[in-house]
Amino acid sequence: MDLFSLTGRTALVTGGTRGIGQAMALAMAEAGADIVLVQVSISNKELNLMPRFRADIWQRDTSNQATKQQIEQLGRKATIYTADLSSQASVLSLVSTVTQDGHDIDILLNCAGIQRRHPSHQFPLEDWDEVLQVNLTTVFTLCRDVGAYMLTRAPNKSGQRGSIINVASLVSFQGGLTVPAYAAAKGGVAQLTKALSNEWASKGINVNAIAPGYVATDMNTALIQDKERAASILARIPAGRWGDPDDFKGSVVYLASRASAYVSGEVLTVDGGWMGR
Repeated sequence: MDLFSLTGRTALVTGGTRGIGQAMALAMAEAGADIVLVQVSISNKELNLMPRFRADIWQRDTSNQATKQQIEQLGRKATIYTADLSSQASVLSLVSTVTQDGHDIDILLNCAGIQRRHPSHQFPLEDWDEVLQVNLTTVFTLCRDVGAYMLTRAPNKSGQRGSIINVASLVSFQGGLTVPAYAAAKGGVAQLTKALSNEWASKGINVNAIAPGYVATDMNTALIQDKERAASILARIPAGRWGDPDDFKGSVVYLASRASAYVSGEVLTVDGGWMGR
């Protein structure tokens, strides 16, 4: 079981306060890692729409604290940093701030993401830009900056300097419906994962991705509430159920640990068999 231990390691996690990201952050803490959580700050767009977003912002803050407390109850350290992942300027300063504070990051989990649904012929450019920024450009920026930091670290006895895990999607392979920006971004995440692996695997940095199937989380609320669409989705899943956030615990620990030392450039689908149908 030592192959799966993350004792003594530190993971930087975006999107780790609810849903899949929270389950994966807790799984790494259960395996022994300390966790640096990136809390999403209030963007200028949200400030302009404050009455609409106030409840969501409050939920976000309390969920961060709840995740932090659960990690600490496991005997691990948890630290929260704030960044607006829709702002490139905010993202650019994040990694240097975290490392200058003494956090030795050797695991990066990019799980934060947003969704916008519109018919493609009516898709607003503003929503396109925001989805691409959060779901792809921010992922690249954090991979680049954390990767640069990992390259300065001395390799461990297995020759490893770090593990990067991105969260892709079924629409990394398929087009989806009314989600052109999300599909473009997640397709990009899959290719980015492979491109970085090609450069860094020989240097001791493994870069992989997890592609979730249909999971019962907030991001899929619109699908779940569409009874006809939800039924058609369920009928195609060989496992016979939608996914649960805890279904991703084993996958993230595996890809973050020494157990996957010879695995890089892989997009691991966790989908109840959907892609094999």
